[in-house]
Amino acid sequence: MTSISPQLRLCCLSGLFALVVWGQSAAALDESLAAEAVTRAGELERTHSLLVAVDGEIVLEESYRGPGTAQPANVKSLSKTVLAALVGAAIEQGLVAGDEQPIAELIGTRMPENTEPGVSDITVGHLLAMQSGLERTSGANYGRWVASDDWVTAALTRPFVDAPGGRMLYSTGNSHILSAALTWASGRTTRELAQDWLGNPLNIVIPEWPRDPQGIYFGGNDMNLSPRALLQIGELYRHDGVLNGERVLPEGWVENSWTPRGRSPFNNNQYGYGWFITELDGEPAYYGWGFGGQMLYVIPSVAMTIVITSDPTPPGSGSAYLRHLDALVAETLIPAARRARQ
Repeated sequence: MTSISPQLRLCCLSGLFALVVWGQSAAALDESLAAEAVTRAGELERTHSLLVAVDGEIVLEESYRGPGTAQPANVKSLSKTVLAALVGAAIEQGLVAGDEQPIAELIGTRMPENTEPGVSDITVGHLLAMQSGLERTSGANYGRWVASDDWVTAALTRPFVDAPGGRMLYSTGNSHILSAALTWASGRTTRELAQDWLGNPLNIVIPEWPRDPQGIYFGGNDMNLSPRALLQIGELYRHDGVLNGERVLPEGWVENSWTPRGRSPFNNNQYGYGWFITELDGEPAYYGWGFGGQMLYVIPSVAMTIVITSDPTPPGSGSAYLRHLDALVAETLIPAARRARQ
């Protein structure tokens, strides 16, 4: 492969200027395929940024429109992946006993009185895997849920539509219950815990994000994180919960998180603890997904972590746009890393 001598190169894509970072790690990506990835991402009108690391080194960094790679952006439901990491950190810190701990033990006396008996069977793992069995708060129910005066009570008192541990029922209320449980069990806000247990060891800033009427930070939506911060979270998982020599997540947590627990009815991919599980270009791939195309991919077999941010309020089908992003990763970025290693 012909080497690229400048470390910084400006490219004009569809009338927009984007900055490509080509450092000493440029050889980690095949040049022609990397250039194709840059062009294809820019041609998708929703794309805000593209950030790629191989072996922990940033090899591609693009800003097309919207916030840049160092600026916080609303990552929508990709927040669920971050919250799952925080739950893992809470286990490592001893606040949570494990994924099999009943959520009622963490909530304690704050448990609403009018919950159904089966709520006592819901575990931390059930909530992470979207298997609480409670009626969803997402989809058609989302607006009424966030308009309620007590989001936690509204989520916990929904009727059961399946048994705990049953089929995947994607519901932001599950993640918000976890945010409340962490707050009440620790006496500290979810943001304080996230900054101490994730932000500080990863050397990232976790800014303020919305809270519910009781002051609980929104669990599973509307976090504001930069693509570079998200990259560090992906790298933490790629390194089995250890980063910069410090164990942040319990041993085995990544394996548990990437173990299929159910299957999404929206894209037919499997789901673990805050991560979707699929295969791209023949490689096992794990990703967090936020509405509008906020993506964090980890492909361990090629030592690759990818962050894509996009317009968070797009028209049309989010699933169709996700297919475009999956194709971008499968057809250009993974082959670019594989070809560079040959």
